[in-house]
Amino acid sequence: MTFAPIQCSAPGKVILFGEHAVVYGQPAIAVPVTQVQATATVELAPPGNGLTLVAPDLERSISLTTAPQDDPLAVAARLTLAHLSVPPPDAVLTIHSTIPIAGGLGSGAATAAAVVRSLAIALGHPLDNESINTIVYEVEKIHHGTPSGIDNTVVTMAQPIYFVRGRPIELIAVGATFTILIGDTGVASPTKESVAYVRRQREKHPAHYDALCDQIGDLVVEARQAIEAGDPDTLGKLMDENHRLLIEMGVSSPDLNRLVTAARTSGALGAKLSGGGWGGNMIALVEEATIKRVTRALTKQGAQRVIATRLGTIS
Repeated sequence: MTFAPIQCSAPGKVILFGEHAVVYGQPAIAVPVTQVQATATVELAPPGNGLTLVAPDLERSISLTTAPQDDPLAVAARLTLAHLSVPPPDAVLTIHSTIPIAGGLGSGAATAAAVVRSLAIALGHPLDNESINTIVYEVEKIHHGTPSGIDNTVVTMAQPIYFVRGRPIELIAVGATFTILIGDTGVASPTKESVAYVRRQREKHPAHYDALCDQIGDLVVEARQAIEAGDPDTLGKLMDENHRLLIEMGVSSPDLNRLVTAARTSGALGAKLSGGGWGGNMIALVEEATIKRVTRALTKQGAQRVIATRLGTIS
């Protein structure tokens, strides 16, 4: 086998609306964050070496044959090879990522998507988005236990999506440019644990949690309409209401609430946590004139970093 080095990337993501409720059949909206990326490079190795997976950022180098059965990188590679019905190539697959781990930005899904896409191309069998998405979803189960499927879908498609579990993916037509600031609490977001917590609480209090999920689902429908209409004022108010419901669900945290409040009081049109909660990131909808002011306020209140991304334009 001979091939030139193959390199593929996948973006990070944020959930704009609908986290947690999406696990129970409600809609959610997620968008790619191209400012952070996971990149996989496949290069030939000497014959007989098999496939080696290297993650310099994590100081890891493992052979596919000896990697643990639940190692996410190895699972992504094994599932790809099984899907293609081919043996492991003599190659080195190197992963680099600028996406913070356990921050709600889709690090695991993006890494898996980059691995699957690059390995398939290197083997001469490029996969379509549907096949990549299916494989990455299986890898997501390692990270999140019972994932909704939204992370793998948005990073694979690399476009804003309206997602309902078990239904065809819908791309969103964005009616105007919206600027989103992503504030990182610096605290790892244990998505697997927060999803399990909500599941336990829903089992204990089904009527209450189903009502919360229904309310969040209604907000998501309204949010899609606001995005398509290019209505930032309505979108901001819906973000605030979504955050209130997530607090009631029990998945926010003092750090997240502090950043959300800082964003609102410094001029954001709306703000909420994004992702699993209990840490990770929050997002704020801002106008061009308030980007710097809100960024300063978030930093002053403890945000470890702030990323600006735009919905509706290629950044």
